[in-house]
Amino acid sequence: MPAFAPPIEPGLPFTARALLAPMEGVTDRLFRSLVLARNPSSCLGGATTEFVRVVDQVLPLKRMQSELDDCHYGRPVGVQLMGSDVQAVAGSAQVAVQAGAPFIDLNFGCPAKGALRGCAGSALLDSPAQLGDMVASVARAIEGTGVPLTAKLRAGGESDALLEDLVQAASDGGAAMITVHCRTRKEGYRDTADWERLRRAVAASAVPVCGNGGVETHADLQRLLDATGCAFVMVGRAALKDPWMFSDHAATHMDVLAFFEEYQSGLIQRGARTQGGRSGSRLKQLASYWTAGPGGQIAADRQEILRLPDDLAVLAAIRERCLAASI
Repeated sequence: MPAFAPPIEPGLPFTARALLAPMEGVTDRLFRSLVLARNPSSCLGGATTEFVRVVDQVLPLKRMQSELDDCHYGRPVGVQLMGSDVQAVAGSAQVAVQAGAPFIDLNFGCPAKGALRGCAGSALLDSPAQLGDMVASVARAIEGTGVPLTAKLRAGGESDALLEDLVQAASDGGAAMITVHCRTRKEGYRDTADWERLRRAVAASAVPVCGNGGVETHADLQRLLDATGCAFVMVGRAALKDPWMFSDHAATHMDVLAFFEEYQSGLIQRGARTQGGRSGSRLKQLASYWTAGPGGQIAADRQEILRLPDDLAVLAAIRERCLAASI
C-alpha cells in the first residue's frame, strides 16, 4: 500500500491522500472515469469536476447531474463552482448537494481573463475579505447536509504577500480543506513551483491543506507531503502525461492503446464530432502531454502526431506505434 494512502482526515470523504485536480477542458466525466478506473482507491482518493461557471442564476439540478456520473469506482467526485454572485453560488451549491455531490469545491484559482473580468476565480485572490465572505456564505447554505466545503486557491494574485490572509479567510469561512496551488495568478503554469508557499499555507491554516503544483512523478506525491506538511496532494498535468502515475503502474504499449481507444470511443458516444471536431482536439491535447508507455514512443513522435488532421488519424498513428512496439 502506498505511503500516502489512509488514514484520512475526519470529515473529508477521500479514500487516499492523492487527488486528481480539476482542469478545464480536460477532467470531464469521461477522462475522470478512465483515470479512476486505472488507479485503485488506495492510491487515488478522489477528484473534482471541471469548474462549473455560475453567473447570476442558481444552476438547475439537471446541470449539476450532468457534471456527475456513477463511474466513480468507489471514490468521491465533488462539484467545483466558480462565480462572483454570492447568492447564485450558494444556491448552486445547495443544488449540487441535491444532485449527490459528496463535497463542494470553490474555485479561487482560475487565472483565465474571462474569470478575472467577471471578478471570479483568481480575481478574489486580491481580496481575502471577499473570498472569506464567499466561503462563509456557501458554508452556511449547505450547513447540516453533511457535505463538506473545500476551496482551491493560488498562492496569490500578483505576488504571494497575501497568502496567509487568504488561507485564514478560507479556513475561518468554513472550508474543511484548502487546496493551494503553489504558483500565483501572475506566474500561471510556469515550470518552477515554490513548495515553501505550501509550508506557509499549512502553518496559517486551521484545516487540512492540499498541495498542488510541482508534482511530476509518483515519487513526488510522498515527497510533497513530507516536505510541506500538507495532508493531501493534488495532481493535474502529470496525470495527463501518465494516467497511472498515482499507482506507479508501468503502462505497457497495449495499456496506452486501450486508454486512447476508450477515450475516443467515449467522445463519440457522447456526441463529439469524429472528423476534426472535439474528439480530435481532445486526442491531440492528450498526446501533447503524454509520456506513459515503454520508451515514450508517443512523446518521441509527438510533433508528427500533432500535425495529423483529425481524431481518426491520431488514433491510427497511436495504434500503429503501440502494436508495432508490442511485437
